[in-house]
Amino acid sequence: MSRNLSVDLAGVTLKNPIATASGTFGSGREYSPFVDLNRLGAITVKGVSHEPWEGNPPHRIAETYGGMLNAVGLQNPGAKAFIAYELPFLRQFETKIIVNLCGRDLDDYIAVTEDFAGVDIDLIELNISCPNVKTGLSMGTDPKAAETVTREVVTRANAPVIVKLSPNVTDIVTIAKACEAGGATGISLINSVLGMKIDINKKKPLLGNIMGGLSGPAIKPIALRMVYQVAKNVNLPILGMGGIMCWEDAIEFIMAGATAIAIGMANFTNPRVTMDILEGIENYMNHEGITDINHIRGIAQ
Repeated sequence: MSRNLSVDLAGVTLKNPIATASGTFGSGREYSPFVDLNRLGAITVKGVSHEPWEGNPPHRIAETYGGMLNAVGLQNPGAKAFIAYELPFLRQFETKIIVNLCGRDLDDYIAVTEDFAGVDIDLIELNISCPNVKTGLSMGTDPKAAETVTREVVTRANAPVIVKLSPNVTDIVTIAKACEAGGATGISLINSVLGMKIDINKKKPLLGNIMGGLSGPAIKPIALRMVYQVAKNVNLPILGMGGIMCWEDAIEFIMAGATAIAIGMANFTNPRVTMDILEGIENYMNHEGITDINHIRGIAQ
C-alpha cells in the first residue's frame, strides 16, 4: 500500500513529520553515526545567537522522575561560526534545516535574524521561551512582547518563521494568537517547563542557574493539551513536542493537531529514536489502512 508521509510545515514540504527538537540533536553532526539524516523530515539545530554565548555555570543538568532538568543556557559559538562550520555539513543531506534563533532582547533577535539574511536555510524557529536564560521567558509570556518580536523578525527573515512558545503561561492560546498577529507562519509547542531541584546534602539548589527547564515524558500531557488548544483556536501549522518518547506519543500529537513533531530528550536515551518512531508511524499507517498522514491530523478535535 502506498502511503504519503509528507507534510507542509509553514509552506515548507517535509518528507515526513519527524523533526528533532532544538538543543537535543546538536547540529546533526553528533548523531550522524547513528541516524541516517537523509531520512529525517527536518533537523532543528541547537539555539544560535548573534554573538557567542558561554551558557550558565554548572551544574547544568539534573535527572528527575520522568524527565530531566537542563540549565545549559543556550551555549553556542554564534551565528558566524554556525554558518561557516555547521551549515555546509547539514546541506549535504536531503533534509530540511530549521535554525533556532535566540536572544536576550529585541535587538539581539533582530541582529541574529539579519545574520541569516541571504543564508540558505528552510525555516526559522524563533525561540522566545527558554526558561534558563535571563529575560528568556519575558517575551514568550507577554502577548504584546511576543507580537512585537515576531513582527520584527518576520519582516527581516528570508525564511518562514515558526515561534517557539513557553508552557509557563496561564493562557497559551492568547500568546499563540499574538504571534499569529505578528505574522508568524507557524507555532512550535512546547518549550520546557520551569522547575528546580535541591541538593539535600549541600542544602542548596543543584543547578547553577537555580532553575531550569523540565523535559521528558513528565511534561507530555501538558504539551499535548497545549497543542490541542492552539490547533483548535489558531490557524497556523504546529510543530509539536514535549515528552515524545515513542511512535504512539507522536501519533497522539498529530491527532491533537500537530502538523509535524519534534523529538527531544528521547535522543539522549536512544540515539536512534527518530528512526524507531518513523518506522512505528509507517507500521501504524499500514495496520490502520491510512494512506496519508495528513488524514489523521487533528482527528481528535
